[in-house]
Amino acid sequence: MPNGEVFGLIKLRIPGVTVEEQTKAIVIPKDGILEAARCLVSQGFDNLHCITAVDNKDHIELIYNFYSLRKHAAVTLKARLSGDLSVESLARSWKSADWLEREVFDLFGVIFLNHPNLKRILNPDEWTIHPLRKA
Repeated sequence: MPNGEVFGLIKLRIPGVTVEEQTKAIVIPKDGILEAARCLVSQGFDNLHCITAVDNKDHIELIYNFYSLRKHAAVTLKARLSGDLSVESLARSWKSADWLEREVFDLFGVIFLNHPNLKRILNPDEWTIHPLRKA
């Protein structure tokens, strides 16, 4: 399934969705992450390959890479967070999200709501900083 079809399906469910021209990533509002993920599950995207983040000083960009083993297709979702760094966890739908979200929490300080075990995974528990934040 081409990204255009996936984009169309997500856009029907979530207002404000765009496509990033250079990367072809689907950019969604942060409140739409869970709904977009549900849409991808319904379309056979059974593998959450990666969750990472980029600190762009004025916002943190969350990046999710999904893959459909059956369709041999990949989709990238992006969400921009500024101010409130909390988003819904995807750990209930994808087991891989458990550790991936913990890593993003540890390094960037993003809070994944309803995560089953959100705690540091790489750095000492007593740290109060998030080492990949620019500010």
